Amino acid sequence: MTQIKPWKKTLYAVWAGELLAIAGFSTSGPIIPFFLQDMGITDPVKLKFFTGMINALPSLSLALVAPIWGSLADNYGRKPMLLRAMFGGAVVLVLQGFVTNPWQFLALRTLQGCITGTVAAATVLVASIAPEEEAGYALGLLQMAVFLGSSLGPMFGGVISDFFGHRVTFFATSVLLLAAGIVVTKFADDDFKPPENRKSKLKSLVPDFSPIAHSKALLALMAVVAADQIAGSIVGPFLPLYIQSISRNTGLVGSTTGIILGGGALASALAAVAVGKLSYRIGYERSLIICLIGAALFTIPQAFVHSPLQLLLLRIASCFFVGGDMPALNALIAQKTEHGKQGSVYGLSSSISSGSGAFGPVIGASIAATAGYPPVFFATAGVLAAAGIGVSVFVRHPRVSTAG
Repeated sequence: MTQIKPWKKTLYAVWAGELLAIAGFSTSGPIIPFFLQDMGITDPVKLKFFTGMINALPSLSLALVAPIWGSLADNYGRKPMLLRAMFGGAVVLVLQGFVTNPWQFLALRTLQGCITGTVAAATVLVASIAPEEEAGYALGLLQMAVFLGSSLGPMFGGVISDFFGHRVTFFATSVLLLAAGIVVTKFADDDFKPPENRKSKLKSLVPDFSPIAHSKALLALMAVVAADQIAGSIVGPFLPLYIQSISRNTGLVGSTTGIILGGGALASALAAVAVGKLSYRIGYERSLIICLIGAALFTIPQAFVHSPLQLLLLRIASCFFVGGDMPALNALIAQKTEHGKQGSVYGLSSSISSGSGAFGPVIGASIAATAGYPPVFFATAGVLAAAGIGVSVFVRHPRVSTAG
C-alpha cells in the first residue's frame, strides 16, 4: 500500500479543515437579518443599516489586520496562524449566539474579522509545503474547499435555523470551526524553521512589504487580486433582480436564482482543481491569462440572454474560468515571493481581496441605477480583460519545461 506523502497528508487535512471552516462561516451569514429581527429591529431603515454594517465591518477589520497575521506566520509559523483563525473564530461565534442587542452583535462581528482569516492562513501553509510542480494543484484543491464550503454552509444554516431557531445557528457554526481546528491540529504538519534574524513578536506586528515594493510582477499580481474580487462582486447583488427581469414564471425566481448560483459555484469548484492540476504544465502565467480572458468573454453575452437557462449555461462557463484563475494566481505569488516572506505577501493579498470586494457592489449599483442591468456585465468583463492584459504585460515568467 502506497504511503501518503507528508505534504499531501497536510494538504488533505487543511482541505478538510478549510471546508468545515468556510461552511461554518457561511452557515450564519444568510440569517443575519432574521436574527436582528429577533432582537427587536423592526424598522426597515434600521434593519438595513445594521445588516449592511454587520456584513461590511468584518471585511474591513480583516483587511486591516491580515498583513499582521501574515508577518507573524513568517516569523513564528504558519500552522499556529491557521489554528488561531479557526479556534478564535469558534470562540467569537459562540459569543455571538448569546448577544442580546445589535450593538453587541456588531462589535463581535468586527472582532471576528480581526481574529479569523482562515483562507489566507491556509493558503500560506499550503503554498509553503507543496512542491513547486504541485503548487497549482494544491492551491486549486484548497480553493475547491472554499467554493464547496461557501455552497454547503447556507444550506446547512437554513435547515438549522428553520428547525432550531436562528440563535442556534451560531452555535452550529462554532462547532464546525472547532472541528476544523481539531482536524488541522491532529493531521497537519508545518515544517517551519524560524528565520535566523527572526523578529520579536512586537516587531513582527509590522508586516514586511519589501518583496512587493521591489517587484513589478508582485505589484501587478496584487492588482489582479483586486480586479478579481471587484469583478466577482459587481454582478452578485443584482443577479436575482436580473433573473426576475428575464423570467417568465416570476413565482420561481428564488429557486431559479439558487440553481444559477449553485451551478456557478460547482463549476468554480471543479475548475479550481482541474485548472490547478494543468497550470504547471502550461505555465501559471499563461493559465491565469486564459482564465481571465475566458471569464471576460463568457460574461459579455450574459447581458443579452432572454431566459434563465441561457444565463445558467453562460454563468457555468464564466464561473469555470473564474474558479481556475485563483490557483494560478496564488501559485504565481508563491513563485515570485522569497521563501520566508510569503506570509506577509499573502496577508496583503487577503487584505486587498477583502477591501476590493466592497467596491464591486458600489460600482454595480452606480451602473445599474444609471444604465440598467446589461452594462453591469460589460463592466465585469472589462475588469477581467484588463487584469488579463495586465498579467501579460507586467508578470513575466518563463514557461515551465516538462521535458525530462
